[in-house]
Amino acid sequence: MGAINSMQSQEIPLHDIKGLVEIHEYSLYYLSAIVIAGLIVLLGFLYLLYKFLQNKKRFNVRKEYAQLLHKLDFSDAKKVAYEITQLASIFKDDTPRHERAFKLLVENLESYKYKKEVSEFSSESKHLLENYLGLIDV
Repeated sequence: MGAINSMQSQEIPLHDIKGLVEIHEYSLYYLSAIVIAGLIVLLGFLYLLYKFLQNKKRFNVRKEYAQLLHKLDFSDAKKVAYEITQLASIFKDDTPRHERAFKLLVENLESYKYKKEVSEFSSESKHLLENYLGLIDV
């Protein structure tokens, strides 16, 4: 009987099985888009890093002049007066306040220039220089 039952089950038509359905799979496209976007972000970051390192290596005249102004030796007043005028002139056009402070400083330094012998650097001149150095932003 077992053989008859197995034969009958093979002859029964099956109506419950549907045909193949096409499934749209986009995961490869999503992965590709994520990888491309990640590469673009990475390349952008590397470019910004490169630019930052290039700018860091570049010589900054303003920074160098500010450092020289802070390290002045006041033993020779005449020489210092000329150096201050030369070094501080690079900052005078930053703002109108810088320009006024520079003019005041140069007027004060005139007493140390164009003379054969000059007195020591006064505390007023040092104070004007300190005020001017306080304005400098490098």
